[in-house]
Amino acid sequence: MVVTQENAAVNGSRRFTPQEIADTLRERIRTGDLKAGDRLPTQAELAEEFGVERGAVRQALRALQEDGLLTNVSKGSPPRIAEPPVASEEPQPAMVGLAPRLVDAFAAPRVRIDVLSHTAETFMLALAEPLRLIHEGRIQPQSIDVRVLLPSRDITLAFPVAVDGDDASVHERWLAMRNAQGQVLRHNLHALRATHGIDVHVAFRALTFTPPVKLYLLNGEEALMGHYVLTRREEEYAGQMLDMYDALGSKSLLFSFHRSSGRRDAAFVEESQKWFDALWETITRDLTLSS
Repeated sequence: MVVTQENAAVNGSRRFTPQEIADTLRERIRTGDLKAGDRLPTQAELAEEFGVERGAVRQALRALQEDGLLTNVSKGSPPRIAEPPVASEEPQPAMVGLAPRLVDAFAAPRVRIDVLSHTAETFMLALAEPLRLIHEGRIQPQSIDVRVLLPSRDITLAFPVAVDGDDASVHERWLAMRNAQGQVLRHNLHALRATHGIDVHVAFRALTFTPPVKLYLLNGEEALMGHYVLTRREEEYAGQMLDMYDALGSKSLLFSFHRSSGRRDAAFVEESQKWFDALWETITRDLTLSS
């Protein structure tokens, strides 16, 4: 319900909560009663309209500010309605969308990247671009801290699996890829210590389950998530043709969630980081990348 001053006068005993005030103003913005660039009434006017103290109005305005709906929030003058946010870009395949996000992340003085995936292939390949910029001197992080969660070699994977027959060869192929890609990733990052004096830490831990999604957490500010979609395919390995159900992780669509995009995205980033940290600290164990 949109509350007018007349409604407030009629219902003089009604005391609105900050959430109700925020919801009412949010609805006015949604319906166009309040448009981008418009100034809100003063806090005193809003307090009178809703029959509340100014403190309740300030709480409502802070909630709207956190949602990105208000600008120029200050004690000096009423805030304005913010311009609508630019629509989030379309999700992109992991191999396309990850590299530019990593470039932005590696431009920070202290880089912290957490990865949960089935293998390190996409991450390893996408790192080529920020590493190139570091070697060219165009970005210069002081420290890089990377943590990677990969499935354990000792579990029965949900995928890849053979369509028919023994999964041993399929598992052997996956394990060889997991180890080789992880070793290249670790080597390329550790090399920055000698070449650029960057403080680099890379750690791997083993998951006790097959992850259904891949997740990249960048500097605690952005979460990129993509679903593994299974397909049937054939591939030659060790002199035999493997017919298997597998996921092409490089083609997974990455969906971006950024702290600056509003409370919903910020909550997703925060909860994803908590989930990753909990896995790292509890049911996973040190992973050795055997050759």
